[in-house]
Amino acid sequence: MVLTVLVTWFIVDQVGLGMEELRALGPGAWLPVHPLGAVAASVLLLLGYFFSAALWGRIVSDLGGPAIPAREAVSLFMIANLGRYVPGKVWQIAGLAALARARGVPAATATGAAVLGQGIALAAATLVGLWALLQGGETMRGWGMAATVIVVGGVLLAATPAFFAKVAKLWFRVARQEAPEGLGSVHGLQWVALYVLNWMVYAFSFWVLVASFGYGGNVLAVASAFAAAYVVGYLAIFAPAGIGVREVSLTVLLTPHLGLGPAGAVAIIARVWTTVVEVVPAGAFWVRHLGTAGAGNASESHGE
Repeated sequence: MVLTVLVTWFIVDQVGLGMEELRALGPGAWLPVHPLGAVAASVLLLLGYFFSAALWGRIVSDLGGPAIPAREAVSLFMIANLGRYVPGKVWQIAGLAALARARGVPAATATGAAVLGQGIALAAATLVGLWALLQGGETMRGWGMAATVIVVGGVLLAATPAFFAKVAKLWFRVARQEAPEGLGSVHGLQWVALYVLNWMVYAFSFWVLVASFGYGGNVLAVASAFAAAYVVGYLAIFAPAGIGVREVSLTVLLTPHLGLGPAGAVAIIARVWTTVVEVVPAGAFWVRHLGTAGAGNASESHGE
């Protein structure tokens, strides 16, 4: 957590946000003006995490794997998400495969569902963040126009199982993973729609957080900026969980709507907020998992 704040602070400072500007914002920039709003934002974000976990479980089932109860899918997925805070994008997927295998899910199916889910979620985040990209500076607009063509084309392809299978297999090659069976199913468009809904929840939760601190800003502009910054951070493979890169992008995208000072403050707050809301429940699930595994091993030893 300390490393997250320090690295974020350093990079945000590089875009022109200094200590004096942050101090000038007053305590309202750091302490919730509307505590209920901050709590509501956190609950919405956590529901978004749980929704994403349930979607992974659904894809596992759609690919021919065993049905995973939503509660169990949430536990496995949240624990594996701790791997996102390690450099590289593979640890989360590797951890999820190992955890799922212990629950009877073939490693290839669990990994395939995770990789496929990441690709679709990235496309969904891009779609939700398009407005912010298109309304940004010249560089951002260029990215936005390219992303528009790619995402719209991808959504159209997802409606056709054969084309969806080809695009999905290309994504697996990029991710250096073996594509699972069942990619030509009719579920492609459903997965895209559900992940777009998932990202709408994430983006709206961020807007609620911003509003709870008393900042203005159009809901579409603020919410879409959060999704767009996530995409940029994800593409920065060298940065664990997009740390730093996401904050710079979010500051740049929000500055025209909130001002530089508030945008930088929100970027730092958002990093701490998303990390806490993800890591604390994931840690609780992990502790419970270790306790359950330990109890199971003790029972087996006693039975012997």
